[in-house]
Amino acid sequence: MNRFKYLVYVLALIGFAVVAKPIGPYPSIQLSELPDPLRSVWKELKPEMDQMSHCATAFDSHSDGEKMAFRCSIHIKMSAEGERRAMRYCEEKRQEKGIKMPCKLVEE
Repeated sequence: MNRFKYLVYVLALIGFAVVAKPIGPYPSIQLSELPDPLRSVWKELKPEMDQMSHCATAFDSHSDGEKMAFRCSIHIKMSAEGERRAMRYCEEKRQEKGIKMPCKLVEE
């Protein structure tokens, strides 16, 4: 009987881990915290996105487009790879534009 309870607990934990949203090592920012121009870009890209898609952003200004970076990984088969690519693309653009804020994953 104890083995059965143990098995049920293990299966419940595995089920929860599969359903739960993975928490990666990357910082995140809520969509509502983005400047209006970046939110507009996100809304344009949203129809193409699925559960594996991820976007990352960095900005030093809420109005100067030259101080904003926004990159997405949309057509991807693994969520973790989508996060890595979005962060890498964002980091490249952030360095190119000299943005001081670190890149963060956009969360709805």
